[in-house]
Amino acid sequence: MEALLRKRLGRESRDYLAITFGLICYSLGWAAFLLPYQIATGGVTGIAAIIYYATGVEIQVSYFFINAVFLGFALKILGPKFSIKTIYAIFMLTFLLWLFQTLLKDDEGKLPQLLGTGQDFMACVIGAGMLGFGVGIVFCNNGSTGGTDIIAWIINKYKDVTLGRMMMYCDIVIISSCYFIFHDWRRVLFGFCVLFIMSIVIDYIVNSARQSVQFLIFSKQYEKIAQAIATEIDRGVTLLDGQGWYSKQEVKVIVVLAKKSQSLDIFRLVKDIDPNAFISQSNVVGVYGEGFDKLKIK
Repeated sequence: MEALLRKRLGRESRDYLAITFGLICYSLGWAAFLLPYQIATGGVTGIAAIIYYATGVEIQVSYFFINAVFLGFALKILGPKFSIKTIYAIFMLTFLLWLFQTLLKDDEGKLPQLLGTGQDFMACVIGAGMLGFGVGIVFCNNGSTGGTDIIAWIINKYKDVTLGRMMMYCDIVIISSCYFIFHDWRRVLFGFCVLFIMSIVIDYIVNSARQSVQFLIFSKQYEKIAQAIATEIDRGVTLLDGQGWYSKQEVKVIVVLAKKSQSLDIFRLVKDIDPNAFISQSNVVGVYGEGFDKLKIK
């Protein structure tokens, strides 16, 4: 019981550390590249940025108060575990947005254009990449930056729609509304560029983290290997009966479906038990069920 508790606490701690790292990338992308060049995009942070450009109200202030409304929906639909991490992310991101702006501001209290004047598009690309990378890391660790992320998670819970694509649908309206405030199509186009790049990066990060592999392991030490994988790797194991065509000997085949990130641990475990084991590893398109993704049907 104590070992299981320590294991769960370790996983939760790693989740919060990863979420914090993702939020650092996200907030730095805003403070260093998007805000200095007055580039807006979708989401609650995009709304807060528009308010900042129009009124001068700090982006973290608007971001925090708008997200307070969305937390009610997250608590009811996504559950307390998701909401706790979302609350943590909102408070942490509010702090990080303030921190990086404070650190980067010059003597006149303005955010400097680090890439130089006239480099709006390059700032758009770099900033969007950092935002997408940060949000992807947060999503992979069961977190959220709040706002339209919550809406995307709610719909993704019931429908098989990628998170990046769902966020794009929600944010198109926000970006298009920029024109009615600034009357500048240039801001709208840059906003869509940020949105497009973010969606690609988010899907890449999330999908790469969810990649699964299948192992076929042939070994005389199959009992030890199967037990070790079940207890140490915490993955289910299936034994199949087989027969060698040349030797005509009966063999046991260990079948394991695991996350790609667990591949190295499985290889090391098998090598320690039986260095002469025969192993086949293959990538699988999708694995659905307990311990993997939930099966969703439109």
